Amino acid sequence: MEIDYKNIKVIGFDADDTLWVNETYFRDAEVEFGKLLSEYETLNTIDQELFKKEIDNLPMYGYGVKAFVLSMVESALEQSNYNISTKSIEAILNIGKDMLNKPVELLDGVEDVLKVVSKKYRIILATKGDLLDQERKLEKSGLTKYFHHIEVLSDKQEANYSKLLNHLDIKPSEFLMIGNSLKSDVLPLVNIKAHAIHVPFHTTWVHEQVTEKETNGKNYKTISSLKDLLKLLS
Repeated sequence: MEIDYKNIKVIGFDADDTLWVNETYFRDAEVEFGKLLSEYETLNTIDQELFKKEIDNLPMYGYGVKAFVLSMVESALEQSNYNISTKSIEAILNIGKDMLNKPVELLDGVEDVLKVVSKKYRIILATKGDLLDQERKLEKSGLTKYFHHIEVLSDKQEANYSKLLNHLDIKPSEFLMIGNSLKSDVLPLVNIKAHAIHVPFHTTWVHEQVTEKETNGKNYKTISSLKDLLKLLS
């Protein structure tokens, strides 16, 4: 079905893995974590138990590097039967600090696209994660000047987006969301009658993956690069 974007007034952009690299650093950190715990469990078990711990902790810790580090510490204690050394705990904390200190690596064409789109539309950043970390990355990115509004959400579900649209004083049909996660950036918008465009990233956290059944019959576009957005909006 053809999608008409002529009524769009506001465009929302996800941040992590839509504007800049993020998930890659989590995968690298999991490898380092696996090495630290390798004397206690197999790598497969270490990965599975860490993921379970992250999901269990989501309601309390939310998303982001700090939540991830706390889950690594808890998982390390449990998987080692509380025998892990304080030196190894320190190493886990350093994994997190290293992640927080990573340079912001913009994805291909991001600033060029924002420069063009911001001249015609009101654009906002709508992301989830740790507020301090997201503010730091945005500042490092040099992209702040393009955004009319910055929203760091505790989660990206239909209710969160509906509240955001009410705050922006626009109808769902006047909003377009762009992001790499079908679960967080696309399906909730389609479900509230807003528009969404999926820009896949080469790696996706398991928690953000969806089934074909969940996407069946949902009306949204997928583009291979953010640069393709300009063709759709022309």
